[in-house]
Amino acid sequence: MLAKAGLDKTALECGAHWPNHEATLALARAGAVPSALHNNCSGKHAGFLCTCVHSGIAHRGYVKEGHAQQEMVRDAMQSVTGAAHNTGNSAIDGCSIPTYAVPLKSFALGFARMATGRGFSPERAKAAKRLLSACMAEPFLVAGTGKADVALMQAAPGRIFVKTGAEGVYCAALPELGLGIALKCDDGAGRAAEVMIAAVLAKLLRGDEAVAVRLTQLAHPAVESRIGAKVGSLRPTAALN
Repeated sequence: MLAKAGLDKTALECGAHWPNHEATLALARAGAVPSALHNNCSGKHAGFLCTCVHSGIAHRGYVKEGHAQQEMVRDAMQSVTGAAHNTGNSAIDGCSIPTYAVPLKSFALGFARMATGRGFSPERAKAAKRLLSACMAEPFLVAGTGKADVALMQAAPGRIFVKTGAEGVYCAALPELGLGIALKCDDGAGRAAEVMIAAVLAKLLRGDEAVAVRLTQLAHPAVESRIGAKVGSLRPTAALN
């Protein structure tokens, strides 16, 4: 992506961290160090940079509040969620961009709008459909090896869009039902949020028995010991069944 925009990794301003994928940690054994390309937000940042180049915007400092790129992001997010994104509810994300406190109902509304196009201009509705369709067509590229996002979308190809967030947040869209979903595990546990979203999706898609069974299985994942023995399982509370 960066090469197509005439840039390289030195343009990224997201910072570096070790990759989460254990197999990729061979990097450490080789005596190398991680670069910004290994940051789990580097793809998003590559998108920021490509947008800058495409729009003729100087990309240096693209992560800063007030930069034209971040103003474009803020305006788009306000339009999609219907919630204010301003300095009164902003902070800095781990990858250095501005981030905003937004009610869960606003995230749910945004994902419903993305799923249906309702409330959008024709151009934005077309872009939203293209974006969700691309993600559902290639779920592995949304999250990667062993991630819940991938398993959930593969449970019903082309029918479920999901995206995890930080601190136990999970959002989803069901285009066929015109629904957007947003939830948060109060203690910020991502593992619990995965169970919660799988249970909600199973309930909403219970009309398709095969899909509901698969999603229910994902809502009851096994807990394994270090030697691979199944020693327990996770499950949603009765309120989600």
